[in-house]
Amino acid sequence: MPAPHGPAEQFAAGRRAAAAALAAAGSAERTVPRARDGRPLFPPGFTGSISHTGRLAAAVVSPGAEAVGVDIESAPIPPRVAAFVLREGERRRLLAPAGPYTARDLFAAKEAAFKAMNCIGTLGEFLFWQIGLAQAAGALSATYRGETVPLWIGSQADLSFAVAIRR
Repeated sequence: MPAPHGPAEQFAAGRRAAAAALAAAGSAERTVPRARDGRPLFPPGFTGSISHTGRLAAAVVSPGAEAVGVDIESAPIPPRVAAFVLREGERRRLLAPAGPYTARDLFAAKEAAFKAMNCIGTLGEFLFWQIGLAQAAGALSATYRGETVPLWIGSQADLSFAVAIRR
């Protein structure tokens, strides 16, 4: 979607992205209202997630999924934040040069996983940095309280994009 600048524009761009994702997924309904807690309310049978920055909005819809999470990040992640959000083993195995990811990629992955797994914890006790990341046979996954979801990451020089889908 076009570059959203202020909060109202970012919200509207996110809803336009959600409408486009619903259309691509085959939904006749394209409206995505907001729940009291701020989460998007997708039509019955369609589960989705929305993310936006000051210049981009994205939405992912997966018919029949239990939960979906998407996150886009354009700002670099400072080393102190990476050290807090990523466990020592995650930094050692997944960050370059040993692994293929940047701190921004993994931050986006944890945010996407948090959105897909947010009903596992009780409100107030589940914090996204508590999610564990692991890679096996080239596939990245996130785990929290015994629940695991697959993750997909895309990145460019100035953008990281992550999706998690819980079935």
